[in-house]
Amino acid sequence: MSGSPERPATPVNFIAEIVDKDLGQGRFDGKVVTRFPPEPNGFLHIGHAFAINVSFGLAQKHGGQFHLRFDDTNPTKEDVRYVESQQRDIRWLGVDWGDNLFYASDYFGQMVEYAFQLIRAGKAYVCHLDAEEIRARRGNYTTPGTPSPYRDRPIDENVVEFQKMIDGGYAEGKAVLRAKIDLAHTNTLMRDPIMYRIHHAHHYRQGDKWCVYPMYDWAHCLEDSIEGVTYSLCSIEFVNNRPLYDWYLSQLGVHHPQQIEFAKMGISHTVMGKRKLLELVEEGRVSGWDDARMPTLAGLRRRGVTSAAMASFLSEIGVTKSPTFVDITLLEHHVRQDLNRHARRVMGVLDPLKLVVTTIPEGTVEWCSVENNPEDPESGRRDVAFTREIYVEREDVREEANRKWRRLAPGREVRLKGAYYVTLDEIVKDPDTGEIVELRCSHDPASKGGWTDDGRKVKGTLHWVSATHCVDAEVRLVDRLFNVWNPYEVEEGQTWKDNVNPDSMPVLTGCKLEASLGEAEAGMSFQFLRMGYFCVDSVDSAPGALVFNRTIALRDSSGVRK
Repeated sequence: MSGSPERPATPVNFIAEIVDKDLGQGRFDGKVVTRFPPEPNGFLHIGHAFAINVSFGLAQKHGGQFHLRFDDTNPTKEDVRYVESQQRDIRWLGVDWGDNLFYASDYFGQMVEYAFQLIRAGKAYVCHLDAEEIRARRGNYTTPGTPSPYRDRPIDENVVEFQKMIDGGYAEGKAVLRAKIDLAHTNTLMRDPIMYRIHHAHHYRQGDKWCVYPMYDWAHCLEDSIEGVTYSLCSIEFVNNRPLYDWYLSQLGVHHPQQIEFAKMGISHTVMGKRKLLELVEEGRVSGWDDARMPTLAGLRRRGVTSAAMASFLSEIGVTKSPTFVDITLLEHHVRQDLNRHARRVMGVLDPLKLVVTTIPEGTVEWCSVENNPEDPESGRRDVAFTREIYVEREDVREEANRKWRRLAPGREVRLKGAYYVTLDEIVKDPDTGEIVELRCSHDPASKGGWTDDGRKVKGTLHWVSATHCVDAEVRLVDRLFNVWNPYEVEEGQTWKDNVNPDSMPVLTGCKLEASLGEAEAGMSFQFLRMGYFCVDSVDSAPGALVFNRTIALRDSSGVRK
């Protein structure tokens, strides 16, 4: 199809190659157990969908297990609403975790026992330096770290001090538990990292049971070990964390998953870091995490992107160690392909202008048969009311037009989709403003259905809506949230937020849609003929007060109509 992105060869997946080799050698007794461990502090986005697809796809391919585990180790930022939204999003992707739903917070007791094990082995100690002092003593890539004055305190004293932390005997910031590794290690993460910090905060799941909470690096590898995960798949920035994970697991002598890092997926015309998305929400640049312009899965779903389109898109993205950055037109291509096959064609006039067919008697109602979807022979046809007064798009008329103009102009004849040929006889204007307020046309009775037997050819076909058989709606013309390919590329003195598209969602009120859409339900998608694909908004739409979000236009970025 002209203008479509090139179809790549079968995408590479170096992880699958590693696992195939391991299975051939009998590693992990032939088991494949993967997981996706989101932190419940925000909504999932397209990048997460890619990571989920990698882990779930690997387990599915080898008949293994896939775990969904919430890495809920920070009570100050986590909330049950994020847990619920993330489960909803992952189910929407078609991922089934079965009975394998876990929470890191359920392992807190076991993690504390492991911490005591390291303390008793002389591999961990309680430190009373504050965060700034710890950073100052860590050194850098050329200078080794400086020991904490608490580094060599006796084991028994460390046991007592850690228990005091657990019992709430210290205020926040007054004590931490640190691993005792190597202050001269070339990897600064190995220079006595913090394992536990104090939070006197309510945990959405554990309540007020705990005063100490594990750091991510301590908890993450233990969670995988406790669950028997065989392949711990994570993004490439965790390659430097792997030696620390290996050290923890080796010192404890517990199950040791294989960590494999792969490149995240980036996508043009958007940002996907949770902190940046949170800024957009908190600054009111979008209405929320599920705003239809957001790259979150909730936002995409609200916009009308289907899980089938997302799966098709993700299937073309390779798994590599090199940066993966995808042009958003590839996603848009898959969205169009899916909706083109399944979305019902309807007529909706977004900027209505009244057209009176003067040759049709007042009160006349004729029923015109139109197809529901020419791409789906099983979709059938429906009847649409045609009356003396109809609405057409204001942009479909010109007072003066050249020979290339195929729509309405004085004396010009056009086809009304499924109805008749009409000729524009008169343009009525407001005498005060000069604005066109009405068109008066005559029709050819022999052209019922939009065709004649005399071989006459009419080049232009317009969509329309009966003025008496229609419903009103608000239509949001959702567009890309950023108007540049890479939002992070900015001029001096600017930030990435200066690249937010100020026209990313124009709102049109008073739109006229064919009467059949009065029964449309939240989440249903349609193609408005000649205008694009639209979805009934799942939040703001209600019976009698319809709201539609544009999913995508009928043209791709190169201007080729689909």
